[in-house]
This record gives sequence, structure tokens and C-alpha cells, in this order.
Amino acid sequence: MKKRFALTMRTRHMMEGYSFIGIWIIGFLLFMAVPLSKSLYYSFQELKITEQGLEATFVNIQNFREAFTVDVQFLPRLIGTISSLLIQVPLILIFAMFCALLLNRPLKGRGLFRSIFFLPVIIASGAVLQKLMEQRATTLPIFARYDLASTLNEYIPVQILLPLLKMMDALTLVMWDSGVQILIFLAGLQSISVSLYEAAKCDGATPWESFWKITFPMITPMILVSTLFSIVNSFTKVNNSVMTYIHDAVFKKIDYGYAAALGWIYFTVIFIIICFVFFLFRNSSVYTRERS
Repeated sequence: MKKRFALTMRTRHMMEGYSFIGIWIIGFLLFMAVPLSKSLYYSFQELKITEQGLEATFVNIQNFREAFTVDVQFLPRLIGTISSLLIQVPLILIFAMFCALLLNRPLKGRGLFRSIFFLPVIIASGAVLQKLMEQRATTLPIFARYDLASTLNEYIPVQILLPLLKMMDALTLVMWDSGVQILIFLAGLQSISVSLYEAAKCDGATPWESFWKITFPMITPMILVSTLFSIVNSFTKVNNSVMTYIHDAVFKKIDYGYAAALGWIYFTVIFIIICFVFFLFRNSSVYTRERS
């Protein structure tokens, strides 16, 4: 009798993972690989529109050099985008984790509150968000109405006051952008076994100690996923000044080669930041293996 072909659990998990990402890989190869390759090729070219179509002239790294040495608008926009990222992403993660901890508690109407927190993700996005920002609906009017910056400047140094006011002014957008992250944290919290908290309580652990010894380590992979989602969402939002600048370079200035170079510079910056995040969370895979 022939021996049946058996797969180990690790092989099955790997095959399941590859089956999920295989769809994305096929879609990437069919729809994105060629445009990305062409944009990288165009970034080293000067493109002119002629009767025969686009005429490309190789200019080496001139477009990249121009972005850093000639263009006086690109670098400030890029630095401003990264500064907003450093402020908004930590706020989003803290707010989303706090809301998830509250929504994970047994209370009446929990599903309704979850829907309310997720509703801005559906409504306040795209063109709607753009209109709301033009009407200044995403900022808190109390700062401009009462001139808090001048009042608090007498008590708090400017180096500390300005970042604090910037963080406070971004609270509306932080609450609107936290819907997906709240659901991710909720999924992580609900996957933690209740027996762990019961054992910690029997050993005399306080709720604060249980959070740092059980909850936080167990949801570290969820923190990684939420951080990556927040970073990508921040870099591709409708109000992103770098994206708007690249869009104008393509459709208003009709400078395809330079716009392609700006896009690849922007992509490189995003890739470096994401790699840095993976480096910070390099030990989270240990908790993932322990949970599985």
C-alpha cells in the first residue's frame, strides 16, 4: 500500500500564505510591473511631446539632481510630509489602542460604537475629505479664535509649544483616520486568551501590569500592521502636498520625466521609513510564533 503524501503544519501554513499573496503577485505582474518599469525608465529621460508621440532623451540623473539642488518647493514639501507623519502616526496608534481597549470591554451597544468610530473612514475620504479640509472642518477653531499660541507662549517655550499645538490641531484628523486601526487592535485583543489574565490576577498582578506584561506584547504584531497602514495612508492621503506637487508636474507642467523622478524619490523615502519600522518591530515575529 502506497504511503499517502502528508504535509507538515509549517508547509501548510506556508502554502496558505503563498496562496493569499499569489493573487496580489499575479495582479502586480499583470497591471503594475510594466508601468513601474516605464516610470523608472522615464525618470532618467527628458520627455517631449511630438507628432510621433513621446520623444525620450537620456539625461542621466539630471532630474534627480534638479529635485535636490534646483527645485525650491519639493524638499520643503517632503520634509513637511515626514514631519506630519511623525506627529500623526503615534497619535493615531495611541488613540486607536485606547478606543480598542474600551470597545473590547463588555458593554451595551458595543457594535454601535464600533460602527461610529469606523464611519469616518467611509464618509470622510477622497473628494469629501478635500472639501472638508477646504472648509477648515478638520481643525479645531479654539486655537485661532482665542489665539492660544500667543497666550501660552508666556508660559511654555516655543520649541515645545508649537509641536504641542500642531498635535492638538491634528486631533480631528487623527480620530477620522483611526477606524481601521481600531478594528485591527480589536482583532488582536479578542485573540488573547482570557486564561492569561485570570492567571495574572491570581498571581496578584494589577491591571496596569497585565497590560504591559500580557496585552502589549501579545498585540505587538497588530501594532506593526497598524503602523504600516498608518504610514502608507499618511503618504497617500488626498491632502498630501508631495502627491499634489507630483500630480501638478505631470498634468500642469507636462514634465513627465521630472515627475517620474520625484515619484521614485518619494517611493524611496517611504521604503526607507517602512524598513526602519520593520527593524523596530523585528522581534514581534517571536510573539506571533508563540501565539500560533
